[in-house]
Amino acid sequence: MSNIDIKSKSTKERVMDILSNSQEKYISGEDISEKLGISRASVWKHINNLKKEGFDIESRSGMGYALKGKISNNLTPYEIKKNLNTEFIGQNIEYFETIDSTNMYAGKIANKSPEGTVVIANEQTKGKGRTGRRWISKEEEGLYFSLILKPEIAIVKASFLTQLAGAALVSAFENMGIDAKIKWPNDIILNGKKIAGVLTEMSAEIDRIFYIVIGIGINLYNENFDDEIKEKASSLLKEGYKVSRKDFLQEFFKEFEAMYREFLCDNRNEVLDILRKKSAVIGKEIYVIDGKKRKKAKALNIDSYGNLEVRFEDGEEKTVFTGEISIRGLESYI
Repeated sequence: MSNIDIKSKSTKERVMDILSNSQEKYISGEDISEKLGISRASVWKHINNLKKEGFDIESRSGMGYALKGKISNNLTPYEIKKNLNTEFIGQNIEYFETIDSTNMYAGKIANKSPEGTVVIANEQTKGKGRTGRRWISKEEEGLYFSLILKPEIAIVKASFLTQLAGAALVSAFENMGIDAKIKWPNDIILNGKKIAGVLTEMSAEIDRIFYIVIGIGINLYNENFDDEIKEKASSLLKEGYKVSRKDFLQEFFKEFEAMYREFLCDNRNEVLDILRKKSAVIGKEIYVIDGKKRKKAKALNIDSYGNLEVRFEDGEEKTVFTGEISIRGLESYI
């Protein structure tokens, strides 16, 4: 079992609670400092950090601080953690308006961060997908986040976490009335087009995992795509759905934590059931792509380790593993 760090409210969040409860009325820095037992300089620092996260906080000499209007950015840690029903996933959040890559940053902070820490960005300038492909991550158009895990498991079991993340994603979508599918091993499909992807990276020695970073990118509000991907990519908005980023994250964190706890107890049954039920490939004719080689096959099943069982045209049956090959439909993305 991994060492799970359950976080209580931070001082910054308690400052935000006081401002929110004041219902747009001014409250002095002195009153806030007395209520929280911190210095006025500390209050000022936390107020400035909240402003950077998108909160409209007005400061007036002799009056103090007031939260004005509605929150413009519902990706702030405060908004996400409000009513978040998890014990550790998403209870520690680092948010950026713009970052090169949430996965890259998560890797830098993973050793000193508690398990379940999430790095979220409104925009990525160097977002990446599987095999190093560029993941277009424009401002306000999607969800881009990375999750830090520290499971005490055998390294050979780690690849299943990509599948687990996919199962949690489609379950969260289903909770919001969206019937998404999984294109093995790491893509989420809606109406035959990719709307999300999972990228898992790990730091480990021969017999020990230091940390695992699961990066997720979701196309939410994109209306236009580059020519190179427009035939195979879509967004929830283009498919007729409008989803709150905060609400989706809360659903995903809840689903992921429940499945992850079972996984740590060596129970994969629920995830495997979802992978098979929500598979976009089982029973279909596909191409199995290994480097420059491409062979026709039929996808038969997903085994108990999350690997794909296929039958080639010559009758040979084979189990293919995540990280080794790619899958494509015969006439479309899937």
